[in-house]
Amino acid sequence: MELKRVVITGLGALTPIGNTKDEYWEALISGKSGAAPITYFDTEKFKTKFACELKNFNATDFLDRKEARKMDRFTQYAMVASDEAIADAKLDLDAINKLRVGVIWGAGIGGLETFQEEVLNFAEGDGTPRFNPFFIPKMIADIAPGNISIKHGFMGPNYTTVSACASSANAMIDALNYIRLGHCDVVVTGGSEAAVTIAGMGGFNAMHALSTRNESPETASRPFDATRDGFVLGEGAGAIILEDYEHAKARGAKIYAEVLGGGLSSDAYHMTAPHPDGIGVIAVMKNCLENAGVKPEEVDHINTHGTSTPLGDVAELKAISEVFGDHAKNININSTKSMTGHLLGAAGAIESIAAILAMEHGMVPPTINHEFVDENIDPELNLTLNKAQKRNVKVAMSNTFGFGGHNACVLFKKLD
Repeated sequence: MELKRVVITGLGALTPIGNTKDEYWEALISGKSGAAPITYFDTEKFKTKFACELKNFNATDFLDRKEARKMDRFTQYAMVASDEAIADAKLDLDAINKLRVGVIWGAGIGGLETFQEEVLNFAEGDGTPRFNPFFIPKMIADIAPGNISIKHGFMGPNYTTVSACASSANAMIDALNYIRLGHCDVVVTGGSEAAVTIAGMGGFNAMHALSTRNESPETASRPFDATRDGFVLGEGAGAIILEDYEHAKARGAKIYAEVLGGGLSSDAYHMTAPHPDGIGVIAVMKNCLENAGVKPEEVDHINTHGTSTPLGDVAELKAISEVFGDHAKNININSTKSMTGHLLGAAGAIESIAAILAMEHGMVPPTINHEFVDENIDPELNLTLNKAQKRNVKVAMSNTFGFGGHNACVLFKKLD
């Protein structure tokens, strides 16, 4: 069976540094940090008092007030980003076969704020189980694609992938395969997350996973820097329209890039720590290259997982050197988490969008906040430090890894 070619025809981004894909791109290129003191709750007693929140976002600017109240923030974000991507793709919703349009979404946690609020309200009561009737429908991780499909009438495959921080990359790979195999013409994919909450911050702090650089939030996310001390929590959504190439061509769609392949693997090592030798990461990049039919020396750019954690950054870069050999020194490597923070289940989506836009604009966004060289990192690697670099990117890779040892890797190519 001949696999169908899959292309990207629409993008939507709602991020801590920009509320549209164009705002997001401009902020990426200018090296803008999205980190600032938390405004959602009182952080006086918290170890970490900052995060990468959305700025100037009001859900009711986009959604009916009654409908918005039925949604957790992670679903609101999904609705806004997917609407932008659908509009960007110029899909004629009256002309396409909606039975062949799917929505495959990623979320690592889902409605954490809703769960938190309902449990706190119950705990403050007299023991009578008074819960909001929308408690469960707001909380469950699969409700975001459900709401997207309901709004637009998309009746193809509809579900959420959950693999922690690899969730939206997993969703993209599933979407790729549904179209490749001829089951869908179009899939709305991506991911969203809204974990900047009391429970989210408290939980990650308890794990010692977050940076505590409270005196300088904007410089706290510093991938590859010797003084990095943990990731910065972010929120938002990224949406990508994947489409059968022939279907896109027939309707005269703008094509951003082709999705060549995806790889998956597991570290099979530890609940939260990466394998120190990057064995799972080596496997996932090799799997991705093989699945895409691409040689290592063809890759121009890698948007790394690069969370700004002491162990993870080193393990990933060692794995890149192992997979790409001498060519690793010729690759523009970066971590856009230095600007957006870590969007957990939405990370793979917004970072893939960054890689796709790098191909379109011939410019690789920087890894900001780098001050001190880490002696454990090969100094010959081009980590695109502190300033964007011009580069004709023909093939780009996006890496995303999650707690539990989940690894996902996606490969994109500029269309000839």
